[in-house]
Amino acid sequence: MTERLPGQHRTWRIEVSGTVQGVGFRPFVHRLATSLGLDGWVRNVDGRVVVTATGRPEDLTALLTRFRQDAPGPAVVGRLTVSAPVPGEPLPEAGFVVLPSERGAAGGAVRELPVDTAPCAACLRELSDPADRRYRYPFVNCAACGPRATVITDLPYDRERTTMAPFRFCARCAAEYADPADRRFHAEPTACPRCGPRLRWRSGTTTDTGEGALAAAIRSLTRGEVIAVKGVGGYQLLCDATEPSAVAALRRGKRRPDKPFAVLVADLAAAARIAELTPVASGRLVSPARPIVLVPARATASGPVPEVHPGTERIGIMLPAGPLHQLLAQDAGRPLVCTSGNVAGEPIVIDDAQAAACLSGVADGFLAHDRAIHLRADDSVVAVAAGRPITIRRARGYAPAPRRLPVSAPSPVLGAGAQLKHTFTLLSGDTAVLGPHTGDLADARTMDAFETSVTELSRLTGIVPRVVAHDLHPGYASTGWALRRDAARRIAVQHHHAHVAACAAEHGWTSAFTGVALDGLGFGDDGTLWGGEILVADLTGYRRAGRFGTAPLPGGEAAVRSPLRMALGYLLGAEALGGPAPDPALVAAFTTRLPGHEAAAVRAMIERGVNCPRASSAGRLFDAAAAVLGLCDTVSFEGQAAMALESAAGSLDPGPLPWRVVRAADGLWVYDPSPTLGALLDGMADRTPVSRLAAGFHTAVARAVCALVAHAVGEGAPPVACLGGGCFQNARLVSEIGDGLRAAGLRVLIGEHVPVNDGGISFGQAAVAAALLAAEQKGEAVCASVSPGA
Repeated sequence: MTERLPGQHRTWRIEVSGTVQGVGFRPFVHRLATSLGLDGWVRNVDGRVVVTATGRPEDLTALLTRFRQDAPGPAVVGRLTVSAPVPGEPLPEAGFVVLPSERGAAGGAVRELPVDTAPCAACLRELSDPADRRYRYPFVNCAACGPRATVITDLPYDRERTTMAPFRFCARCAAEYADPADRRFHAEPTACPRCGPRLRWRSGTTTDTGEGALAAAIRSLTRGEVIAVKGVGGYQLLCDATEPSAVAALRRGKRRPDKPFAVLVADLAAAARIAELTPVASGRLVSPARPIVLVPARATASGPVPEVHPGTERIGIMLPAGPLHQLLAQDAGRPLVCTSGNVAGEPIVIDDAQAAACLSGVADGFLAHDRAIHLRADDSVVAVAAGRPITIRRARGYAPAPRRLPVSAPSPVLGAGAQLKHTFTLLSGDTAVLGPHTGDLADARTMDAFETSVTELSRLTGIVPRVVAHDLHPGYASTGWALRRDAARRIAVQHHHAHVAACAAEHGWTSAFTGVALDGLGFGDDGTLWGGEILVADLTGYRRAGRFGTAPLPGGEAAVRSPLRMALGYLLGAEALGGPAPDPALVAAFTTRLPGHEAAAVRAMIERGVNCPRASSAGRLFDAAAAVLGLCDTVSFEGQAAMALESAAGSLDPGPLPWRVVRAADGLWVYDPSPTLGALLDGMADRTPVSRLAAGFHTAVARAVCALVAHAVGEGAPPVACLGGGCFQNARLVSEIGDGLRAAGLRVLIGEHVPVNDGGISFGQAAVAAALLAAEQKGEAVCASVSPGA
């Protein structure tokens, strides 16, 4: 220890907030304080870390500085509060120690949960080293990696408050846990084959455990069977991605006829053999979060069969998120389909008994273990567009890590989310905890999972919301739930304002901006359906400055499932904007693609305006274009037609199809899609390659959007564009619109960490509610286009 003079000593009590539990922060503090020659202690208190240290002022200052500079990778250091020692707490003695955790008043601070992280390099070396006692142990982890959010049952973070509580340390694990020089020092999920969780296999009457269970699972996979595997955040279904019959069996059992599956491979080299990887994509694949990354597929004889990702040239690749999956991928020696353990529309299964009941019709065998999952977490999904990552689904590895808002809410808020790709957000002050992906709320079990997750995450974080923000749509299950929930205040937030507000808030933008919201359908403040919108907005409100031309949805929801119906809606009932209509003869010929009775019924609905709600939807326009080009007549999942259209366009650049923007009777600038769709019909009649037409359609839409924004900016809209909505999952659209807006001198923002699709709606709702509440507290006026609610 460094020699010191008593008169130079100071004693500081330091509270550290942020993501500082479950990330190796206490061992880090111990090593750092010891190296600086400080006396004192560190311990967890609720969701914070408290340090009391005695030493020279310069050493104490260095301790604070290095808390931020040298913190462990998973840690996020928030506020550092320095004070005098608190009466009743231990005073520093010689040396530096880790004290037992303490439960106390959190003082209003949010208790931040650490996320699950993939095995670190040191743990992977142990996993593959025959001389190591954790060789091929499927639950290897340390202070730097392993399960966290999915196993924590309460805070402060200690083993007894995780699902590892039933597993008592063996002597060797206990020694590692207590050794400050060991990387498992205070690593709560520490275990080994002697004292930790064990695998078990069941198939029919056959059972096995340990290494035998893993071997049985591999045999099942190589026979072309489907197996259910208990993953980090829930069950998953796996099969051989190179075997058509296995993929077909999985599709039948999961009732998922068309939606692409993700593919698990052992390492980056294996991923590069079946997909085209950019540095950005590779970086996300090997990141501790281990998301599924959407990348262009390579044509290779040993790769996944086309049935894995039908209708799209992109494939979702993932590297192992845990040691069990590392062993499965290595031992199988081939790409494996790895998809959520559920039947379409239901939440991912986390309970063993429920897995047996729900997945027995899909899986030929079950590879489970005796470590419970506390919080459900599906796999995260990331895409790369214009060289930047875009989050499609924020779940395992990312959630529930908090995001900071640029405005602080005076009261705790709950953003209830949308209907599809559902998430919720808990907000306290400027700390927003975006919950993991729930799914689509049409299923009662998904609603139950949503309610359970809200209750549990609220308890764990200490955020008890008093204000509920929700969508305007009265038919959303999340809206109904919000209206039934006990709350001091409810705030209704328009769907597309929430989309662009989520983008602005993620980037810390609080001034006015121009929002570009392109998605399927959202309830407008005028009671109509929106989906292609230019908004002049800030976080408190908006006004509509531009839109897409409207068309009827023949049969309402039926048109959402039938791009062919949607195409007829545009061709027979597009908004009259004074431009040239598509060739009537070609429209009549196209109509024959529907069965006679259905075509007559659709035509009658459109002519009479019966069960034909109108929508200004970019997503529905993409559906219509896909149908005109013969790419997709009906869909089994949201976005299917648009994916086919993007895939057909590829990287071709034939220039735009005809497009026009006009001033409509309502005073808004409007993109009239009739010339663009007419050109698609003409091109098909002339046998123009579908790929050229699909590419020209994308460019036409992008040019029209840029023109709408240019008109808005010319009339005073801010030259900052915030992009939001599910259409921005289309990498080509992101690139063309982004390039066009930047060329016109605009700053362009798009969500990277918060989903651009409806998975980001709850974050936008929370941001809008926070801004409204803060403005009201200051006595500022807010825009009338946002309903403050009751």
